[in-house]
Amino acid sequence: MGWFAVLGLSTLLFALRRGRKPGPLPEPLPRVSILIAARNEEAAIGRCLASVRALNYPAHLLEVLLGDDASTDRTRAIAEQVMHDYDGDFQCVNISDTLGFARGKANVLAHLARVATSDYYFITDADIAVPPTWIEGLLPYAQPGVGTVTGLTVVEGPRLFDRLQGLDWLISLGLVQVVSDFGVPVTAMGNNMLVTRAAYQATGGYEQLPFSVTEDYELFKAVLRQGFTFRNVFRPEVLALSLPIATVARLLHQRRRWLRGVEALPWWLQLGLVYYALFYLALALLAWTGGLALAAQVWLTKMVLQGLLAAICFRRLGRRPPLELLPVFELYTIFLTAGLGAFRALRLKFDWKGRVYK
Repeated sequence: MGWFAVLGLSTLLFALRRGRKPGPLPEPLPRVSILIAARNEEAAIGRCLASVRALNYPAHLLEVLLGDDASTDRTRAIAEQVMHDYDGDFQCVNISDTLGFARGKANVLAHLARVATSDYYFITDADIAVPPTWIEGLLPYAQPGVGTVTGLTVVEGPRLFDRLQGLDWLISLGLVQVVSDFGVPVTAMGNNMLVTRAAYQATGGYEQLPFSVTEDYELFKAVLRQGFTFRNVFRPEVLALSLPIATVARLLHQRRRWLRGVEALPWWLQLGLVYYALFYLALALLAWTGGLALAAQVWLTKMVLQGLLAAICFRRLGRRPPLELLPVFELYTIFLTAGLGAFRALRLKFDWKGRVYK
């Protein structure tokens, strides 16, 4: 019953939330920097930069900085082709050395932050397409004292596996939003994130932070330690679209990397996530002790509650909720939970962007 109480209360709170209304844009409109780390992204970088070119924000106030992290493919050539004749400023920065403790994506962003000339760093990834309203959607929330503003990202693709990832992301972000609305800092997303220059520099930058494969969360924690606050924005104008992970194996490697960030959360949040993940084990025990009929009723109740949360999340963003996926989503969740558990228990190395981490 406790599990259903948590999910039911979260769904109710999300349904009733009004959220913070965005304030006005600063006047005059400020210059902003867009920071993108890329490593062997020839298949995705064109889509990403095309979305940047389509931003509503005045191009002459945009500084687009792409960090080419030792790519061995045509990432740089494609990027320069797409951004040819761009009305704003565009630089492709070659990353050939490391700064301080920074490694991987954190190192790229450390270099780009040193090149950036504005007071606002908008960070996204090469596999992301940002919406045209991205800048004016996040910028009003960067009020005095706010260090980070995080938008929304959902996976989009034609395959069943792609759509299940999209459903997974948005349900998770809905739960994160409920906790964030109470002022509890859970996380920031480095593929859709605004960091003010003042907050970033107060931390000493990525070169001064402990290395982490979840560099966005490491920066988020450091910004909070410097006395800044945060905002999470659940609105359609900041909804970015991510390319899906292509294979089950790659998805497990991605989630194992994310799990490193989860392991740094406060103990009570980790305990809550473990409690949430134990649902299927408890369901199996219920089927053993109480019978399959009772277990099936409990499972159906869970799907109904989760489907209600998903419907609210998708409709708040003007998107059709894929409720027909809920039965398959249960199998997806069981596999992902078991796979991650085995990955963690066996302490397997994981690969990300061609680099292996313990």
